[in-house]
Amino acid sequence: MSLSFPRQHARTRRFTLGVPRAFTVAPDGERVFFLRTTSGSDPVTCLWRYDIAAGAETLLADPRSLGVDEQNLPPEERARRERTRESAGGIVAYTTDKACTAAVFALAGQVYSTDLGTGETRELPTASPAVEPRPDPAGQRVAYINDRALHVLDLADGRDTVVAAPEQDLVSYGLAEFVAAEEMGRFAGYWWSPDGTALLVSRVDETPVNEWHIADPANPERAGNAVRYPAAGTPNAAVSLVLCSLDGGRTTVDIGADPYIAAVHWGSDLLVVTQSRDQRTMRLSTVDTVTGATQILRIDTDPIWLDIVDGVPARTNDGSLVWTVDQDDTRRLLLGDEPVTPLGLQVRGISAIDGDTVLFTASQEPTEIDLWTYGPDGLTQLAAGGVHSGRLVGGIAVVSAHHIDADGPRTTIWRGGKEIGVINSLAEEPVLTAPKVELLRAGPRELRTAILLPTGYEPGSGPLPVLLDPYGGPHAQRVTAARAGYLVSQWFADQGFAVVITDGRGTPGRGPAWDRAVAGDLATGVLEDQVAGLQAAAERHPELDLTRVGIRGWSFGGYLAALAVLRRPDVFHAAVAGAPVTDWRLYDTHYTERYLGDPTVDPAPYDRSSLLADAEKLTRPLLLIHGLADDNVVAAHTLRLSSALLAAGRPHTVLPLSGVTHMTPQELVAENLLLLQVQFLRDALS
Repeated sequence: MSLSFPRQHARTRRFTLGVPRAFTVAPDGERVFFLRTTSGSDPVTCLWRYDIAAGAETLLADPRSLGVDEQNLPPEERARRERTRESAGGIVAYTTDKACTAAVFALAGQVYSTDLGTGETRELPTASPAVEPRPDPAGQRVAYINDRALHVLDLADGRDTVVAAPEQDLVSYGLAEFVAAEEMGRFAGYWWSPDGTALLVSRVDETPVNEWHIADPANPERAGNAVRYPAAGTPNAAVSLVLCSLDGGRTTVDIGADPYIAAVHWGSDLLVVTQSRDQRTMRLSTVDTVTGATQILRIDTDPIWLDIVDGVPARTNDGSLVWTVDQDDTRRLLLGDEPVTPLGLQVRGISAIDGDTVLFTASQEPTEIDLWTYGPDGLTQLAAGGVHSGRLVGGIAVVSAHHIDADGPRTTIWRGGKEIGVINSLAEEPVLTAPKVELLRAGPRELRTAILLPTGYEPGSGPLPVLLDPYGGPHAQRVTAARAGYLVSQWFADQGFAVVITDGRGTPGRGPAWDRAVAGDLATGVLEDQVAGLQAAAERHPELDLTRVGIRGWSFGGYLAALAVLRRPDVFHAAVAGAPVTDWRLYDTHYTERYLGDPTVDPAPYDRSSLLADAEKLTRPLLLIHGLADDNVVAAHTLRLSSALLAAGRPHTVLPLSGVTHMTPQELVAENLLLLQVQFLRDALS
C-alpha cells in the first residue's frame, strides 16, 4: 500500500523532520553545530557537528542512547515548545559556552552536557525537573530553572546555588512570561554577563493576571488546567529585572513604567528595550550593572505602533549601536544614528553580528527574503531569489535557502564569498507532483497572489471549484518564493480545486504603511483583499468557477475563513475555520491591543472585528475545528461562535479535537484533518 500525502505530511511533521536547524558556528571557524533528526520520519531531534575542513558530519548526542522518556515533560517545557511551535521531540534546544567546548540541553526535566569535541554526554546533578539550562560564557557553570527558581550549578565542585527564588505563589524567576514568548519573540528570561560573574533575571508576577481554566472534557476525571491568560484590556503580568551576582548580591534594575521588556543584549554594555502598553513608544537604555540605574539612549515613537525587530539591539566591535528605524515607508538598518540601507529595501531582522559586519534579512520583493551584510566594505547581497536565513561567525556563514524550484531548504557553508560545504537535509521527498505555482500581482494594490491548479490540468478542460487557502494576517506570509510552502495547497488542488492564496493588507514584507493598514479593523480591508485576489485569479484563469468558492484557514486564517462566509456569502460558498479567533476580547494583550487598542477605552474596533454579531448572517456551510487544549486561541472562541449561531438558528458543524493544542502534531489527527476538510468542501461545493 502506497503512502498517501496526508499521512506523509503528518508523519514528517509537515516535512520539517530531517531538516537541519539551530546552527552555532564555533569561533575557531572550523566547526558548525546543529540540530536534526536522523531521518525525515524520525521525531527525535539529535545534536550534530559538521567539521568544515573534512566536510563530515558527526552525531554527538542522541536522546535514545541516554534512555530518556519524554512522556512526562515539565509544564514549563511543554509551554516553551508550544510557544515555539516545536513539533518534534528530543534535543529541541541547546546552548554552548563562548568557545563551543560543550553544549547544554534539557531532556524530560534532566540537564545534560555534551563535550563538543569527543561527543561524550553526561547528566548534570541538577534539581529536577529542570528547564532552560544555559552555561556561562566560560563554560564553568550552568544556570537553570527548577520550581520557578533560578539555580546555578558549579561544574567543578557540583555546588548548586539558588540565586533567585520566588517569594510567593505565581512569582517566577528566569522564565519568559506568556506574551513575551508568544508575541514578542523573547523566549529567554535570564541572561549571563559576558564574564560569567552575574546574571540579569526577569521576575514575573502573574498575580494580577486573570485565571482561566482549560478543561479536558474527554477525560472528566482529570482536573482542568489553570492558566493565567492576559486577555485584551485586562492586567498583564508584572515583569521586572534584577541583577544577581554569584556571591548572593541582588540589585533591582530601574526600567521605568513600561510593562513590556522587549529585548535584552549584554555585550560590551547591558542594553534593555522596553515598550509601552499601547506599543507606540520604545525605550532603549543602558544599565549600570553596579547600581541598576538606567540611562536612555534613544526613544522611538509611532502614532500607530512600533514593531519589535529580531536581533536588535546589538553592537558591532567598534561599539556602534545596531538598530532599525522606519523612514519613508521603509524599515532601515541603523548603525549608530546613520541609516545604512536604502529606501525600498525592507529590513526583516538582524541575524548576526560578526565583528563590524552585520548579517540581516531584507526584502526588495516581498515574496523573497534575501540575506545581506553591511560592514566596512559597505552593503553586500549575500543570497537572493528565495527565502533565506543565516548565521555568521568569524567569516563563516551558514545559509539556509528555500527556492520555488525545490521542496525543502538547502543549507550551505560559505567563506570569502565561496561555498565550502553543505549540511545535508534528510527530509523526505513528498509523494506529490511538485507544485507548479503561478505568482501574480493582483489588482491596484498589487496583492501578492499564488495560483495552483490540479496536476496535469489543461486550460479549457472544464470549470474548477475554487479554494482560497490564506493566512491573511499580521506576522505571517503564505505567498513566498519557496515551494515548500505550497505542498498542502497543491494536494488540495490535486483533489480537483483551483487554489488561490493572497497576502493582503497587514501581512509582512511590504513596508510599515502596509503593515499598519489594519490598525483599528482586522476585518474589512483584510477580507476585501481576499476578494480582490480571487477576482484577479479568475481574470487570469476563466476556468475558475466563481459559483463554487470555498475558503480554509487556521488561527488568523480560521478567523478570516469564518469572516468570509459571514460577511461575503455572495462570494464565498463554504468555509473551514480552524482554531479561529472569533472575539478579539478573548485574545492576548500584546498582539490584540497593537491592532485594536484597549477595549476598555474604545470598544468600537473590537466590535468591528468580532464575528459574534455576524452569526445571524450565516447562510453557507461552515465547519469549525478547535483543539480543546489550546492555550493560545482558547476553545471558547469556537464555542461562543457556535452558541451565537445556534441562538440565531444557523446550522453549522463543529469538530472538537480532544487533547489537541494550537498545533496538531498528532499523526492521525493531522492526517485526518486534511481528509475531512476535503470531504466537507466537496460536499458543500457540489
